[in-house]
Amino acid sequence: QVQLVESGGGLVQAGDSLRLSCAASGRTFSSYAMGWWRQAPGKEREFVARISRSGDSTYYADSVKGRFTISRDNAKNTVYLQMNSLKPEDTAVYYCAARPVLSYDYWGQGTQVTVSS
Repeated sequence: QVQLVESGGGLVQAGDSLRLSCAASGRTFSSYAMGWWRQAPGKEREFVARISRSGDSTYYADSVKGRFTISRDNAKNTVYLQMNSLKPEDTAVYYCAARPVLSYDYWGQGTQVTVSS
């Protein structure tokens, strides 16, 4: 089991940057691939980015490619999402999730990101 706690959300203006953090409990953090997802009001949760266990492989949704960067520090049990050039359509609750094998089995409580125009 792993517990995930996101932080770093807030209210920003279009074009600004934010860095989200997700702290994980337990000593097996490096055994999980990690991902960031988001859910906007009235919409389904959507994939944003993922990173491999070692951090050497990343993948992004087309909507954030070139603007967002996912990274991890296994020594600190933390995964990050650097978000640049934010747009109003990035407004959502952002969740981090851990994937032991094939599915994201563990989720954080989410952190709100609001981008004003």
